[in-house]
Amino acid sequence: MNVQAKPPPLPAPHVVKGEAVFGVEADYGRFATPKLDLDAMVWPRNEPAPARDVPVAEIMDVLVAVGERLMSDPDGSLAEALERSVKTNPLPRDVLERSYADLGRIFNRRAMMFQIEQELGGADVIDGWREVATPSGRLARIRAFPTRLAHIIAGNAPGVAAQSIIRGALTKCVNLIKLPSNDLYSATAILRALAAVAPRHPVTRSFSAAYWRGGDASVEGRLFRPQFFDKIVAWGGESTIRGALKYVGPGFELVAFDPKTSISLIGREAFASDATLDDVTSRAALDATLMNQQACVSSRFQFVEGAGEDVDRYCAALQAKLGEERPTSSRTPIPLAGDIRDELDGLRAFEDEYRVFGGYDGRGLVVRSDAPVDFYPDNKIVNVVRVADLAEAVRHVSVATQTVGVFPARRRIELRDALCSAGAQRVAALGLAQPETGLPHDGFYPLHRFVRWVTDEGERD
Repeated sequence: MNVQAKPPPLPAPHVVKGEAVFGVEADYGRFATPKLDLDAMVWPRNEPAPARDVPVAEIMDVLVAVGERLMSDPDGSLAEALERSVKTNPLPRDVLERSYADLGRIFNRRAMMFQIEQELGGADVIDGWREVATPSGRLARIRAFPTRLAHIIAGNAPGVAAQSIIRGALTKCVNLIKLPSNDLYSATAILRALAAVAPRHPVTRSFSAAYWRGGDASVEGRLFRPQFFDKIVAWGGESTIRGALKYVGPGFELVAFDPKTSISLIGREAFASDATLDDVTSRAALDATLMNQQACVSSRFQFVEGAGEDVDRYCAALQAKLGEERPTSSRTPIPLAGDIRDELDGLRAFEDEYRVFGGYDGRGLVVRSDAPVDFYPDNKIVNVVRVADLAEAVRHVSVATQTVGVFPARRRIELRDALCSAGAQRVAALGLAQPETGLPHDGFYPLHRFVRWVTDEGERD
């Protein structure tokens, strides 16, 4: 009998202070990485952050050059990272291809300038000391000072790595990025591009990226200390956030992009005409399928105002569009998890209360109900909840609600204060769930949280 040989693990490089490190000493089965050198990955406290005195304008020049290199990929490094990601990332190839093709565009000067202006109030406060006078007449100077950041990034979208690098660079911080097992290659590919366009530049020397198993106390217990880092910037699920919280204490804080769920509110105006319903369900499907519904901004519960027959028309139209190909969504079927299939089989037995639109072929399902289902809709599954008035949906909003997409605009204006009072962090027009940088994310400005705000008070002489 022929036994198929086990394929060798895919090599996943590290980056240490701007230098790529290759090796396969640490074997994790599907992939292998270089041996961790914890001492090399930290920056001594008695040395200033390398980029502290580099003007933001120069940093933007470097980042724009990184974007240009990612777009041209002259040495094929990004293409290699893509091919390896296809083998280790759960997202389908076509979504990854489009995401990688778009990485360079994220390094956009106008977007970075907007971030600096919106989140810090201008480059002067990060490049130097902004002078103010207090109401008593005391002179003070304020600076957004670089800190030392340990990033635990999410792997559900390559853009997370790009945004983490841009934010860390614009704030002149030193940054250790823990690579996620489902996106081992995006951050290192970007950092290798950074090293190519600006070798040994202070910004380049401000970044390290490495993989270790999440929660490994032998690594995190040594790294996540205030003598090495000021803050953990953690993305991910509850276990990731709770794991990071273990290390929080005086002098060491958590900046959490914690797990969220997003929803949509659809007013009865959607049924004004067939054309309107078609437009609304197209927008709703777009919001529901961002990164194949793996993003926190992806709508999973949609509260629809209207009579039963109209809501069922909405469900049927929405289900037909969930499987369409979009920039961040694939038409490739997603296998239905066994436990979800069991849940759906159970719901089908209660046709008076629930109706399931679509089959088990992985091309999208809609469950219509009068109250939110108990399971977590995922992989292009949307729970449409029928309501008599959109205001009824507010009671289902909490601090775990990130984005609320609303149609039409007038209803958004009416509901936004109540939604935000209930805990929602973002209200947007239906179809605009994909966020843009420079606006608050999860209820705060990231750049503002990354830095340490310090003051120098008193006369100059």
